[in-house]
Amino acid sequence: MKTELKTRLASVNDLASILYIYNQGIEDKIATLEEDKKDIEYMNEWFKNHNDRFAVIVVEKNNEIIGWASLNPYSNRCAYAGVADLSIYIKREYRGKGIGSLLLKKIEQTAIKNNFNKIVLFTFPFNQLGQGLYRKNGFREVGVFKNQGKLNGRLVDVMIMEKVFEMSSI
Repeated sequence: MKTELKTRLASVNDLASILYIYNQGIEDKIATLEEDKKDIEYMNEWFKNHNDRFAVIVVEKNNEIIGWASLNPYSNRCAYAGVADLSIYIKREYRGKGIGSLLLKKIEQTAIKNNFNKIVLFTFPFNQLGQGLYRKNGFREVGVFKNQGKLNGRLVDVMIMEKVFEMSSI
C-alpha cells in the first residue's frame, strides 16, 4: 500500500506536533539561532499571529505531521507588505526525502494567493541540506550577514536567500 503525503493549513490541534518538530530543529542547531526549547504556551501565542496572510502549512504521512512551513512577517513597515519571511522544519527522520520541496511548493502557492511577491529566508552558511532544498526550488543567495547572531556562545554568520515571484503570477 502506497503512503500518501497530504498538505493542509495547520490548526490549533496541530500545535503539539509543530512544537515537537520545532524543538528538534532547536536541538540540532542547524536551522535557528533559538537555543531554548519552546513550550506549548509559546506555540499557542506564535499561532495566534499566524492567521490570514501568515499561514502555517503542515504535511502529513499516515495522519502524522512530519513537517511544517510558515509565512512570517518580514517587517511591520507597510513598504514591505509584499515580503514574507519563511520558516520550514522537517522531522529528523524525514529530512532529505522530498518533504521540504512539497512544503515549499504549497507555501509558495499560499504566499502568491495572499499577495506576497517575495519570500525571504535566513539560514546558516553551514546548513548545506537546507541550501540545497532552497536552491532546487528557485531561491537564490542574496548575501551573508557576518557575526549576525550567537549560537552556543559563539558568533555565527547568517545567509539570506530569496525567491521573487513573477509579477504575472501575483
